[in-house]
Amino acid sequence: MKKLPDKSMDLIFADPPYWMRVEGKLTRVEGTDYDGCDDHWDNQFKDNEDYNEFTRKWLKECKRLLKPNGSIWVIGSMQCIYSIGSIMQELGYWFINDVIWHKKNPTPNFMGTRLNNSHETLIWATVSEKSKYTFNYKTAKELNTDTVSEEDYNKGVRKQLGSVWRIGICQGNERLKKDNGEKLHSTQKPEELLRRIIAISSKVNDIVFDPFGGTMTTAAVAKKMGRNYITIEREKEYCEYGQRRLDEILPIIGDIEKAVFDIKPLKVSMEEMIEAGYFKLGETFYLKNSTPGGKLEANGKLLYNGEVIDMHTCAALVKGGKAKRVNGFDFWHVLREGELVSIDKIREQYRANKIQAPK
Repeated sequence: MKKLPDKSMDLIFADPPYWMRVEGKLTRVEGTDYDGCDDHWDNQFKDNEDYNEFTRKWLKECKRLLKPNGSIWVIGSMQCIYSIGSIMQELGYWFINDVIWHKKNPTPNFMGTRLNNSHETLIWATVSEKSKYTFNYKTAKELNTDTVSEEDYNKGVRKQLGSVWRIGICQGNERLKKDNGEKLHSTQKPEELLRRIIAISSKVNDIVFDPFGGTMTTAAVAKKMGRNYITIEREKEYCEYGQRRLDEILPIIGDIEKAVFDIKPLKVSMEEMIEAGYFKLGETFYLKNSTPGGKLEANGKLLYNGEVIDMHTCAALVKGGKAKRVNGFDFWHVLREGELVSIDKIREQYRANKIQAPK
């Protein structure tokens, strides 16, 4: 990490050793051994002070590498996430959210001695309070299948993505296996988890950095989504299998990857649409129920009851009620071939034609 340049990363995802403190042998209910996370890289720490010093070092480097408007996501379990969060605040990171990864298919608590551990915690942060970080808000809504039923989603219902994500653990064909069929890595994360993070916190061609590469899930998803990636992994075996995984991936860049839902529409004025012939001087603006409002002036305002006022205030007046101003594009219609047509629809037609017009 120390060889990488300052302020060079747009997004960092860190999945550090959790230091699970696993002791003894775990046995499933039917008597078979459970091979949990007892790898040497997770059990290398002597005590809390040793783990915290390790954490402080890599978080300090991440802060140096992160661009001023970049984001960092760190994942951890109950054994480590509170220490990590404390050190992040100590180093000056600014917290945006904590997210609960609620595992739809968690590993059971075989001994029955405590609650089933069915979640992990992610911290989303920036280098400072002033960071103008990427947040593809509408794209996040498109990804929200946690609080919207499949039926409603298919009808076009979209809700804000919350901070509890219901995603299954990595399993099946997605989990990397060694050539002998054994599981390669004990804590491989599901691609769906990384897809959400990368989709809402970065743009196409951004650089995504993972200092704990493991099975290269972050790099794999970044490549699929058209991002650049840098990942570090010291275990030779993980690097070899991870490289195979990456070599097989081809980018698939659709609307989610491009965050088209968050692209701001082309700004256009009533004056230019009048000049282009999309609206006519003196034509009457109507509400959807055919109630007439003002008549269009050259400056894009409406003449109503002898007074020239903006269309938004005029819409509120004609509608009645307490609002002094509404978005006129949501309410006004004009006559086209004997039928009322929304002025917002006409504006969209103008925008589309303007974008397609040769420069």
